[in-house]
Amino acid sequence: MKKLMIAVAILAGLQVAQAQPKSVTDSKKAIETALSAAQNAKKATKASTWLKLGEAYVKAYDAPIGNIWSGASKQDLALVMGNEKPSTTETVVLNGEQMTKEVYADKNLYFRGNGQLAIIEVTQTADKDALVKAAEAYQKAYSLDNKKSKDVVEALKGISGKLVQDAYNQYSLGNPAAASELFEKAANVVSGAPVSKIDTNSIYNAGFTALNAKDNERAKKFFEQCYKLGYYSENGAIFAKLAEIDPTKAKQYLEEGFEKYPASQEILIGLINYYVGSGESTDRLFELLDKAKANEPNNSSLYYVEGNIRSKLGDNAAAVAAYRKCNEIDPNNAFGYIGEGILHYNEALDIQTKAQTEQDDAKYMAIVEQFEKALKDCLPPFEKAFEVTKDNEIKKSIAEYLKQVYFRFRDQDPSYETKYKYYSEYGQ
Repeated sequence: MKKLMIAVAILAGLQVAQAQPKSVTDSKKAIETALSAAQNAKKATKASTWLKLGEAYVKAYDAPIGNIWSGASKQDLALVMGNEKPSTTETVVLNGEQMTKEVYADKNLYFRGNGQLAIIEVTQTADKDALVKAAEAYQKAYSLDNKKSKDVVEALKGISGKLVQDAYNQYSLGNPAAASELFEKAANVVSGAPVSKIDTNSIYNAGFTALNAKDNERAKKFFEQCYKLGYYSENGAIFAKLAEIDPTKAKQYLEEGFEKYPASQEILIGLINYYVGSGESTDRLFELLDKAKANEPNNSSLYYVEGNIRSKLGDNAAAVAAYRKCNEIDPNNAFGYIGEGILHYNEALDIQTKAQTEQDDAKYMAIVEQFEKALKDCLPPFEKAFEVTKDNEIKKSIAEYLKQVYFRFRDQDPSYETKYKYYSEYGQ
């Protein structure tokens, strides 16, 4: 789960069996009984009434899950699930990983290839907001009798942990917006008395999943909360995330982040992108590039970025050197070859424009020679990029460049004609 800050321990053994409602109907009845007591004027003044209501909601939530747990093997589950069998079994792909999905009346179970239970997805429950209502009941109990704080603290922490696990499950199932809501609820459950804990991990995750769901305003709210709390996440990710969401303060966040986390590649890349886009003095930019290279000398992409910067500044020789360094580090990085190819191609176009205004025949022919040389210079890197890339859309784009160049030279050599036909037909 990339970039999600995992701080919840997954149970690795059998849970202690508890007396739980056996069905949704039983759960609803238990909740109704406890609610009836809470609505009784006399009983509602007793903390024990609200503790029982909270317990009823938690048991209703737990009912479909029973005694199963994430990380269990199929052999383990066979012992605790008894005769409960799936109605259907199918193969699904989640986040690029193939899993086996078992469908039950009230839940779906997702298993990894090694037979380990990865995700528990509850599909039928007595109350979809059972955990939040349980937390409210426990907090009501505490407000009536603060001597019950130990029981309430334990209960609220347990509820928060269940919400966090549900959030991870939703994220894994491809529902980042739902995950963000659950992370927020998990943080809120323990934020007030008697727990009074600031769950920065869940606050960050609420922002991260909101950003993943493309809800930038919601993400900004949680990241700013982390920033104000002085919680910057791993390698100062908060600074990079806030800069991404709020371009007007990007430089401020990135510079502050760089000061606190000079080794953070996420912040460094953010700063590089900022200086390239803003057009500000590049002295600081190259200083940052040098720092990034020192931190990750084998990161070929940093040299590709440098090549692009040098090219934009008109220093083509330095740009070519950077692109070639990119591919010296990683011969399979297609973008280094593409960068050099596009540089030579654009150089040829510039020369062609210059030739159109030249009146002197001798000078014109000299310019044409320069033009043809620049065009031919783009062939080797483009063909290498075409060879190494696995992305078919990128191959099509490269083929378009190669087709145009080989068309220009198709009469000079039979091999050029052959390659012109090959790239013309590619992808059709």
